[in-house]
Amino acid sequence: MSTPDLRQLRYFLAVAEELHFGRAAERIGIAQPPLTQQIQKLEALLGCRLFERGRPTALTEAGSALLEETRRLLPQVDRALESARRAARGETGKLHIGAPPSVMLSALPSAIRKYRGLYSAVEFTLRELSTTAIEEALRREEIDLGFLREARPAGPLTSRVIFEETLVAVLPASHALAARAGLTLGSLRAEPFVWFPRRLGPAFHDHLIGFCAHAGFVPNVVQQATQWQTVVSLVAAGMGVSLAPACVQRFRWRAVAYRRLRGLRTRVFACWRRENPPSTVAEFLKLAYAEFRQARA
Repeated sequence: MSTPDLRQLRYFLAVAEELHFGRAAERIGIAQPPLTQQIQKLEALLGCRLFERGRPTALTEAGSALLEETRRLLPQVDRALESARRAARGETGKLHIGAPPSVMLSALPSAIRKYRGLYSAVEFTLRELSTTAIEEALRREEIDLGFLREARPAGPLTSRVIFEETLVAVLPASHALAARAGLTLGSLRAEPFVWFPRRLGPAFHDHLIGFCAHAGFVPNVVQQATQWQTVVSLVAAGMGVSLAPACVQRFRWRAVAYRRLRGLRTRVFACWRRENPPSTVAEFLKLAYAEFRQARA
């Protein structure tokens, strides 16, 4: 047995509530003859009359039964359809993001705040991870979107630069070089360095080492730390100097001086699975790109 389509049920509901074919046609925005034809098709499909034609039009017993169920069914269908549309627009669903600690010092928290305000129905979680751990989590499909510093993973992941920033030298405020104008990376060749382990972000680690090599030296690493706050703390304690993304300047401590290194930059990539990324990823990236552009301005 064939099943009536939703259009026929909506037409039936209009006639059943108006009990007048002319008013029902006007209500749903079509001419009366097509409306009458659709009701006749519906009656033929069901094998029974739904209306007693006359003055006035009246529902049959079958029509009254169908009206009761249609009034319950159509709102449920509308909710289901709207739910699907909202999911397609990225307004519902889930979004699990991974970000390294340094990127959490950028405009990313502002983007997260705005996103959660606009899309409160989305199940949102953030995991603070190293770049290496973020790539692994993306490949295991544990997160939907990751931010990677200097890393561009191979397929099935895809990535785009979301922002760039300069590199800074991190120095004890009392260091003689902290007062020097136009500091260059080569000026640090004789200094002990506080660094981060390569395993946390091989691409970024090698990016920095490459700048040092171009400046004519290999950094003498005397201490390692896994968090930028710890790196800056150790510099403040006089253990050495460091090289860091400019966002670490958010740690405003009197015992530390930051000096921009002209021409030295680092990139952060947004990364996600190429195959069927959730709509929530696209919506978040729109906000994030706008937020990072505003921060650069």
